[in-house]
Parts: sequence; C-alpha cells; structure tokens
Amino acid sequence: MIRTGAPGKSAVDIGRELLHKFKSLRAMSGVDISEFKKIIGLKNAKIAQIKAAIELDRRMLSEEKALEGSIKESSDVANFLMPLMRDLKKERFVLLLLDRQNAVSDMIDIDYGTVDRANPYIRDIIQTAIKYNAPSIIVAHNHPSGAVTPSSDDKAFTKSLMMSARATGIGFFDHIIIGDNRYFSFADEGLIGEYKAVAVREL
Repeated sequence: MIRTGAPGKSAVDIGRELLHKFKSLRAMSGVDISEFKKIIGLKNAKIAQIKAAIELDRRMLSEEKALEGSIKESSDVANFLMPLMRDLKKERFVLLLLDRQNAVSDMIDIDYGTVDRANPYIRDIIQTAIKYNAPSIIVAHNHPSGAVTPSSDDKAFTKSLMMSARATGIGFFDHIIIGDNRYFSFADEGLIGEYKAVAVREL
C-alpha cells in the first residue's frame, strides 16, 4: 500500500516506522489522520488507503462472526460487535433491531460521542424501532478506555430505556458495553430483569 518511500527512507522503512509508532495494525484503526501525517512520506492518498484497508479488515473479522439466526445469548452480539467497536477512540452507540424470531434485521448508528461519552436520545431509539416495526431491540456502545464497568449514567440510561420500551410495547433484551476483548451485558448481570421489575411496579 505504501509503495514508494521518501528521501532517505524506503517504503519498508515507513512501514517499520508505522508499526513502531502505533505498535500494531489494530491500534492504527482508531488513530486520527493527523497522527499519520507526522510520519514523513505519508500523504493523504496513502493514509486513506491504509485506513481503508484496516477498516475492511475489521469488517471482514465481523462478517466471520456474522449474526445469523436467532440471538441466543449476549456473546452472539458481543462477538459480532467486538471487531467493529473495540478500537474506536470515541464512543459509538448502536441500535440492533430484532424481528419476531429474535434475529437481527438491522444495525443503526444512533450516536457518536466523545472519548468518554455518547449522548443517545431514548426518543430516537424508540421512534426508530417503531419506524422499522421492530418488536424488540438490543443496544450497545463501546468504552474507548477498554474497561467495561457501566457508569452511573449507563445504568440510569438503561433503566429509562427499559421504562420507555415497555410503555410502547417494545421488547428490550440487553444493553452491551464493548471493551478491549471483553464486554458487559446488562442482561447477564441481572440488571435488565431488575429494571423490568421496577417498570412493572411503576406502570
């Protein structure tokens, strides 16, 4: 991809410098273009090719674990999302629309946030589910730090989404947090059931 070098260094030298600076190809996927430009010999076209190749690789890894058939457990979703979200430097919040067989019919980006926060609107999530006639949903976002412990905001958001989904007759199965090769499932930890019980009492 690099093809040609720069005065005093070959394309191989530039490749070595890239790996030395960013440590791995995985790490490069979340690096801003401005960081690539600090390496002499890399111009916009070459940087675009490198970024595109890395993005294709991430999508290929995700396709290898494609969501086919009914979702049976949180790991089905987490393994699919991990290659797409674990290396992002900003939070990405996605909505998975499920059909009546609990198979994923679509994945929709709801929000891109900052290094430590995304601000999805519950109204947008519910309206999107209604628009596409999705009987149930799963939501997910990543933590760029790599840690997967939910924040107090994550918990409050999930509880509010559960209340809204129940009020509109939409099934809410899980909220998954993607970290560095690990994940947190609100359903697995019993929090979805806890919030559902609260919703039943309050409605």
